[in-house]
Amino acid sequence: MRPFTVVICVDHAFVSGGQSKVAIESALGLKAAGARVIFFSACGPADARLEAAGVETVSLGQHDILGNPSRLDAARQGIWNFEAAKALDETLSALARERAIVHVHGWAKALSPSIARPIQASGLPAAYTMHEFFLSCPNGGFYNFQKNEVCPLKPMSFACWTTHCDSRNYPFKLWRNIRLFIAEHVAHLAETFSDILLLSDLQEKVLASCLPAGAAIHRVTNPVEAEPLGHKGDPTDGGFLFVGRLSAEKGAFLFAEAAQRVGVTPIFIGDGPIAGELAARYPQAQLLGWRSPAEVRAAMRAARALVFPSLWYETFGLTALEAKAMGTPVIVADGCAAREAVEDGVTGLWFKSGDGESLASAIRELRNDAVIAQMSNRAYDAYWASPATLERHVAETLAVYDRMLARATR
Repeated sequence: MRPFTVVICVDHAFVSGGQSKVAIESALGLKAAGARVIFFSACGPADARLEAAGVETVSLGQHDILGNPSRLDAARQGIWNFEAAKALDETLSALARERAIVHVHGWAKALSPSIARPIQASGLPAAYTMHEFFLSCPNGGFYNFQKNEVCPLKPMSFACWTTHCDSRNYPFKLWRNIRLFIAEHVAHLAETFSDILLLSDLQEKVLASCLPAGAAIHRVTNPVEAEPLGHKGDPTDGGFLFVGRLSAEKGAFLFAEAAQRVGVTPIFIGDGPIAGELAARYPQAQLLGWRSPAEVRAAMRAARALVFPSLWYETFGLTALEAKAMGTPVIVADGCAAREAVEDGVTGLWFKSGDGESLASAIRELRNDAVIAQMSNRAYDAYWASPATLERHVAETLAVYDRMLARATR
């Protein structure tokens, strides 16, 4: 591999969620593969692993939008982060004569659409990984949080502007529409990227009419942290487990309701805005809060099944793959991207999205010891036949970079 530089841009330089987690792990993997990696972010502190691995970091020490104590400054920063644009311009200007690529993993929480200008000015090829839908949808999810259902409206249409779909309030929704208008018509953010990296078939279907014209579309697998532990000793042991943010769109209430119908105890690892209401409405539920990654994997290994009841599209469904790696079957909503990780009736079950009785029926089916034992072995074997390792992620990413650099050379 000829030497090249990649500038990875993301809002947070520490693990604040799946987006930054993948960006950091990708940076570490690319560095180990021989690339020069510059990790550019608005919010620190930087993950200690980056410096230890020799990854160069540029972190601006800013607040993200929701963490900024000044709401006025947060509103300004979210629409146009002048400081980020200036710092990124300085970073990219130094690479003018190098084989280099800009790879954006996220901008909506701190960096803002302003990063488009320095990327365009640099003339460097640029890629975007679609961890969410903020390039096309004001609230990033194609989801109406007020109705708790997938939104069918055309983004930025009159109906979109006049519909309160945000998880907070209508003025915040309008602010997000203004931000996307600026991104589209001032920054031309989407058009900045010659290459778009998608994570699932569902993403490509949802974005069919929204992706920038002429952009090359690629599929790159997010890395999963897991070890091959072998088949479970007793796959019939354990309960039904939910892992993730406790919020309505993630289907936490739906799982608790379905578990109550069947008479099983729902187990939740995670926290979020509905934690208090969830505990009050379903006192039988076990709410364990957030756990370390190692503890989460151990809980998945011990669980009878993972329940992934998300009401919105999602983009990948990382926990579904993690559960399979542990030999744990997955019950998944058929309307979300995580269904692609589950072969219905083989490595888990699909249920009708948003339907509590359909989910309850799936839970009942997986109370059968013979069924769960067979599915556990099949889930483990299916995952480890083609594991989503960091090495695979890096190889797929480098293949995209090779095409980008070849086009740039031509």
